[in-house]
Amino acid sequence: MNTQLKSYDPSTGKLLGEVPLTRLSDIDVIVSNAKQAAPKWKALGASARMNLVKDAFSRIEPHTHQLACLLSTEMGKDARRSMSEVGGSSYAASYIAEQAFSALQNSKIDRTTELHYQPLGVAAVISPWNYPMAMACNLIVPALVAGNTVIFKPSEETPLIAQAFIELVNEVLPAHVLQIVHGHGDIGQALVESDIDLIAFTGSMATGKDIMARAAGGLKRLVMELGGNDPMIVMNNANIEAAARFAVAGSLENTGQMCTSTERIYVDASIADSFEARVVQIASEFKAGAWNESGVHIGPIINKQQHNNVMRHIQDAVHNGATLLLGDLSQKPPYIRPTVIADMTPEMLIEQEETFGPVIAISRFESIDEAIQRANNSVYGLGAVVFGAQGSKEVAEQLEAGMVAINQGVGGNGDSPWVGAKHSGYGFHGSAAGHRQFAQVRLLSHR
Repeated sequence: MNTQLKSYDPSTGKLLGEVPLTRLSDIDVIVSNAKQAAPKWKALGASARMNLVKDAFSRIEPHTHQLACLLSTEMGKDARRSMSEVGGSSYAASYIAEQAFSALQNSKIDRTTELHYQPLGVAAVISPWNYPMAMACNLIVPALVAGNTVIFKPSEETPLIAQAFIELVNEVLPAHVLQIVHGHGDIGQALVESDIDLIAFTGSMATGKDIMARAAGGLKRLVMELGGNDPMIVMNNANIEAAARFAVAGSLENTGQMCTSTERIYVDASIADSFEARVVQIASEFKAGAWNESGVHIGPIINKQQHNNVMRHIQDAVHNGATLLLGDLSQKPPYIRPTVIADMTPEMLIEQEETFGPVIAISRFESIDEAIQRANNSVYGLGAVVFGAQGSKEVAEQLEAGMVAINQGVGGNGDSPWVGAKHSGYGFHGSAAGHRQFAQVRLLSHR
């Protein structure tokens, strides 16, 4: 019987290490431990919990370089991005803890009525491999500050970095307040079906729907971000250079393995030739390779299954009439070089589905109404971007997404919500309203 979860370098396929595989029979014990730790964690009060969480996540900072190297090796992103994620997670955890503490303070509605925020109980946090530290911290921190104990299930693709940073954090936190479990889908399913109270999940729409179905019997609270198929509209009065640079960066960042990756670009036909030519020029400068190779911008695709999916989208597009401006149809794992596709049409998989790879997919439009209609013609609604001058705000206001930006990437400043519309989100995190979803609202009235 296999008792270890193995982790492999996606660039080389070599074994990096392994962690103990959680047994299905252990889930109930782990949940029981979390429940037993919950009363004392709650009794500490929000201020003490905030300070402990800040102290715990500060333990990451002295190990930033070591953790960044591990993250790069295990997930594939380059050293600069890994350093940013690790260092940013430590800083962001402190900031999120403070914001969550502020949002969860009891308040008076009037002389006889108070609003309280109480812990829900045990929270399961299930996070993805593409930002294995950042996405985890965004969910774990508000859950802990709210007074919940947490059981964390990281992706089976990146167990080593998850285990490493949780061990550091747990040098400070009381026993069983934050536990980690490792495994594949069966472990996640068992955790969802166990006697927990809240599930905070970032991942695919299909898995989110499965979680919702399994959680329904217990009416468990859900906070879920379920991916995207983000459109970008380039108007005829847009700055072509700025739009082209954003299109490339937005499509290729983190090897395109990003929930807010620019997946579908609709450009006004009157400027399309210039836009496409500049996109190809910029994208041609991007190099694919291992994280520690000089000059690399694009790392490996996380696994063969995802590599096959990205290539399937590229091949389907060309088969259905798209023009391949950059790239080729026979790229073998683990890399996919920057790929630029023109003449995307609605029936192509690359327009219908989330590709999650280093592909820039472009289509021309004759009228802005056509562009808006195609941008909105998706079950997803995480982010959307408009590049243009006069009239751009009016276009942005018509886009069906939780986060919309004009002439920049999505995501607001400060403690803004990270929120998806339609099938991209169920609940959300970030901002006072997001932090409060990790707590039970209680109304106390008295004479």
